[in-house]
Amino acid sequence: MRGPIVTAAMAIGVVGLLMAGSVGAAQFKGGLLTPPRPAADLTLTTQDGQEFRLSRERGKVVALWFGYTFCPDVCPTTLAELVQAQQALGKDAERLRIVFVTVDPERDTPARLREYVKAFGGSFTAVTGSPERLAGARKAYGVVARKRVVPGTSATYLIDHSAFVYVVDPAGQLRLMFPFGMSIEDMVHDFKLLLQ
Repeated sequence: MRGPIVTAAMAIGVVGLLMAGSVGAAQFKGGLLTPPRPAADLTLTTQDGQEFRLSRERGKVVALWFGYTFCPDVCPTTLAELVQAQQALGKDAERLRIVFVTVDPERDTPARLREYVKAFGGSFTAVTGSPERLAGARKAYGVVARKRVVPGTSATYLIDHSAFVYVVDPAGQLRLMFPFGMSIEDMVHDFKLLLQ
């Protein structure tokens, strides 16, 4: 990946995205959506072939990450950081659900997703679906993903994609967006605020 695409806030038409330090958002470290809005429901298939519905996760904080298993840098880094943030929550860790939504259904089969999740200790859920359903999920969250052919490599192609973690609160509201590179400590801080 050349570098994360960071235009998702504009792509989803978020007029009131406040960053930490802005009036009304000082308590959060990530980007605060003001006002919060209902998170678009997702109905996809987990790495184990089970149906996943975002609306069934009420009562938990959900961190959505759109990426792909062949990603050489941004995806594994972000997932590792999310897992570390989850572990840092201690007894509240079970109230945070990390969901990895593939942007590469062509290669990210359920079997491949299962192996990928295992590599991270099994602490998150990976989901896939038909190209049409995944395109709808990307559109709902303003995720940009573009295939880029890379001749002479074993990957054949890479996907340049948005690099935000979309955070849904326990009431099912899309509340925060974490940019790529946000510290684990700041993620933990914001998760704790949402879990109060």
